[in-house]
Amino acid sequence: MKVLVTGAAGFIGYHVASRLLQRGDEVVGLDNLNDYYDPNLKQARLARLQERAGFSFHRMDLTDRAGIEGLFSNLRPQRVVHLAAQAGVRYSLTHPHAYVDSNVTGTLHVLEGCRHHGVEHLVFASTSSVYGANTHMPFSVHHSTEHPLSFYAATKKANEMMAHTYAALYGLPVTGLRFFTVYGPWGRPDMALFLFTRNILAGRPIDVFNYGNHKRDFTFVDDIVGGVVAALDHVAAPNSQWDSRQPDPATSSAPYRIYNIGNNRAVELRRYIEVLEECLGRKAEMNLLPLQVGDVPDTWADAEDLVRDVGYRPDTPVEVGVRRFVDWYLEYYRDSAPPDPKVTNLG
Repeated sequence: MKVLVTGAAGFIGYHVASRLLQRGDEVVGLDNLNDYYDPNLKQARLARLQERAGFSFHRMDLTDRAGIEGLFSNLRPQRVVHLAAQAGVRYSLTHPHAYVDSNVTGTLHVLEGCRHHGVEHLVFASTSSVYGANTHMPFSVHHSTEHPLSFYAATKKANEMMAHTYAALYGLPVTGLRFFTVYGPWGRPDMALFLFTRNILAGRPIDVFNYGNHKRDFTFVDDIVGGVVAALDHVAAPNSQWDSRQPDPATSSAPYRIYNIGNNRAVELRRYIEVLEECLGRKAEMNLLPLQVGDVPDTWADAEDLVRDVGYRPDTPVEVGVRRFVDWYLEYYRDSAPPDPKVTNLG
């Protein structure tokens, strides 16, 4: 297939594009290569993709309405994986307009491109952050997500609602995937694992919010990619059993589906740090801090719908995933440390 991957130079986008190329798909990558975090890391990911046959790249911002329309018109992708977004919970507290521009306006332009140019299936990234104030664990796609706690989460919830509208109005098959705390090689420098590793190696303390009492469904990037590709191949269809009197938020009478992609286990942040210490052979000095505004204390994914419908189950334990991240980090930064990120996110 010819697949458009937005955010192809990003963490997850790079891995998804790599997997699609590996199996023989033609991949059209799109990214604006912004400086939210170290652009050199994005360029390095992109350079690896550009070495591969079947990959082409377009540097473009999702807010460029005419540019996105021209891209769809000229290239006619069969399917789209929409991963480009302004990420980060804490950054959204101080830069909300960036999230409207990228996540809302940008997603609208992608939806319009899909609508007008015969795209067979749109798969887009959502987030576990949409569960917000919900504390019913594990998080299920059949639960309400009406109480987001960050503006980032609100824009991702908006994406889900926009996608459903296009599925209902125009019959566009769409699948939304709620990612749970993704980590792994080539990861984002604003995520906790990356910054913890940097500071421990430098002998600096690490900021541990909620006094280390967070629990997260840490999901290794290969498991996320496996779920994305499996979902892409499983085109969303209407649910014939959907009842408008008792509406299920995860399905619809339109070709629309929402799935969690998580490891289906909640790991304490302190255990996550212990595993990192074991991999680095060093102890962390922890600066214990209160819960940050916009963060949720715990996440835990119920991924059974993904298993049942798509036939894919994430299963990488943190002991394996963190080791693979550390091995990559030590190799990639063997000559110099990465620059400090603007913010830190646990995810």
